Amino acid sequence: MMNTSNYCILLLLFLSACTFNPKPSNPVLRQGEGFVRVEGGKIWYGIMGEGDKTPLLCLHGGPGGTSRSYYNLSEIAKTHPVVLFDQLGTGRSEHHQDTSLLKVDKFVEQVKAIRTELKLNEFYLVGSSWGAALALEYYTRYPEGVKGIIFNSPYFSTPIWTEDAEALIAKLPDSIQTAIRIAERDSLFDTAAYAAANSFFARKHGRRKAFVKHPYDTVPSNRNTFIYNYMWGPSEFTARGTLRNYDNVQSLEKVKVPTLFTTGEFDEARPETVKRLSRLVKDARFVVIPDAGHFSLNDNRPAVIKAIREFIDAHKN
Repeated sequence: MMNTSNYCILLLLFLSACTFNPKPSNPVLRQGEGFVRVEGGKIWYGIMGEGDKTPLLCLHGGPGGTSRSYYNLSEIAKTHPVVLFDQLGTGRSEHHQDTSLLKVDKFVEQVKAIRTELKLNEFYLVGSSWGAALALEYYTRYPEGVKGIIFNSPYFSTPIWTEDAEALIAKLPDSIQTAIRIAERDSLFDTAAYAAANSFFARKHGRRKAFVKHPYDTVPSNRNTFIYNYMWGPSEFTARGTLRNYDNVQSLEKVKVPTLFTTGEFDEARPETVKRLSRLVKDARFVVIPDAGHFSLNDNRPAVIKAIREFIDAHKN
């Protein structure tokens, strides 16, 4: 039988552990929007849903894209707040053409600024396309508080991305292939033939279905083509910008939190490639979104919602 003295010592140790190792909790997020100042200007953020359940912090694609596709996660926001924001220079954030700000580490610090502003102690990180690269960069630098990661149609490496693009282009009509080869050979990307080839590729592997505008999408939110061209290039399959040699695949092996990979059945982030990359993360889930291209939240929203819900539910709260 334990004596009184030993019992008191154990009780003190228990109370001490509770005092110095409190379970992190998030403040209750309220639906709304705001701006956060970062280096170079102010970035816009929005919060869908309310409550203290683990929120999703969403990073959009591009570079130079916008967060508007994440309105399609409004069903998730009924149980878990969804935080979306436009990266500096695009969307509803302040626009600029300052190339000194168009560096990966600058974008990472913008994610950190949102997390700090909203006092997010624990959250799921969601990244689509270029946003997946940004999510991985953020996690490897600031892993604290990241409960899990969702990589949607992910980009992690330009060599891998362009290799996949070559495989997809090889299956297009000869006339489309010829237009692309001529443009790349002559570095002339403003021709009607190249524009038509780009559109043809996008209809097959980008957004395959008519654009579905979400009811929340009511305020103009324009992408920044300057940023896209400077960092990436003239099209999804021609990378000539500052990211032309980008490759961070090795960092996937550093991921130690639950991870979900999704990609469209006809995605330019090819299912075969994304499945192979998912194997670099221990126990990662991999889900193909049927009948969808790169814009899976538009092409097959219910399937994406289902995959995310099942992933979150498997890890409680």
